[in-house]
Amino acid sequence: MGTATTSLRLSKIAPNLVQSEIRAMTMECDRVGGVNLAQGVCDTDLPASVAEGAIEAIRAGLNIYTRLDGIAPLREAIARKLKRDNQLTADPGSEILVTSGATAGFYAACMALLDPGDEVILFEPFYGYHLNTLTALHINPVTVPLELADWNLDLDRLRAAITPRTRAILVNSPSNPCGKVFSPQDLEAIAAIVEEHDLFLFTDEIYEYFVYDGTKHLSPATLPGMAERTISISGLSKTFSITGWRIGYLTASARWLPSIAYFHDLTYVCAPSPFQYGAAAGLVELPETFYTSLAEEYQSKRDLLCSALSSAGLKPSVPAGAYYVLADVSSLSGSSAREKARTLLQERGVAAVAGTAFFHEGRGENLLRFCFAKRDEELSRACGLLKAAL
Repeated sequence: MGTATTSLRLSKIAPNLVQSEIRAMTMECDRVGGVNLAQGVCDTDLPASVAEGAIEAIRAGLNIYTRLDGIAPLREAIARKLKRDNQLTADPGSEILVTSGATAGFYAACMALLDPGDEVILFEPFYGYHLNTLTALHINPVTVPLELADWNLDLDRLRAAITPRTRAILVNSPSNPCGKVFSPQDLEAIAAIVEEHDLFLFTDEIYEYFVYDGTKHLSPATLPGMAERTISISGLSKTFSITGWRIGYLTASARWLPSIAYFHDLTYVCAPSPFQYGAAAGLVELPETFYTSLAEEYQSKRDLLCSALSSAGLKPSVPAGAYYVLADVSSLSGSSAREKARTLLQERGVAAVAGTAFFHEGRGENLLRFCFAKRDEELSRACGLLKAAL
């Protein structure tokens, strides 16, 4: 071996980006054979039409690259879905991009529209992949805390966070991890600020069908003046229980979409071809009742888990949307949320995620996030283990 080379090193960003606490808890849960309520893998059954559509595509030899914006049947089905469910009109030929998951859509949009040193405002608690994507691209995330427990938005805090370097605001609604569904009043106020300061608005609407107690989801791009400046990102990973397929999409003005599509092609090439056909089959064949029954099913799962958490002395913040619950775990032993999560896994066999994964330092130490996108038998097992903590 030659002399050690001292000039080789990681990038400056790499040491700050480590495996997420979510995946770390999944690995630990697998090691001890616990029930994983940590990662939002959504292991419920996928619709038969979605599975058959993908299988038929494979057998038909549709296994090669697609065009960079995705197959036409899927883009057209997405356009019809957006019109029907979101009141959003998008041209499937110039304003819709099929992406390798919603995460890839956000990544490509950031590469196309933002520069190193720009600032993007996130609401806290935030989804770690949003923050880390920005960091990886040398874009500065600026967090605006929501009020703990009720997750109300303080518009004065939002206005105070805007600087000359602010280029965008990101809204995740329904939200991971707290389940906040931003109200029309919230979104109208955010839209006014976006227009006033000439910003982009990125939305992550992946949980749009997971809304409870009569709550309605609103796509901000439908608000007056917001169509051109909003990058609406969603996907079918959660809706069809195909998180491993990586089928997302975004819609944006034809002014922005070609550049976003180029960066997606450069980084991911395309979403898996057969899975695009499977997703298209689901969008075409599944009735509207599929989506309403999805909300009803997951509301029952939410209520089951929140009841078990309450019985265990772990006070839940009941979510209005998505499929996660943040719970106060002050009663668990441990000096930090990470220790409390490991205490729960060791003593009760249920994996959750430390709340600090979704907050900056100093917040979230007495919170854990639980995911209820589980098969009924697994969720019932987890609830039984939690209640045994009494």
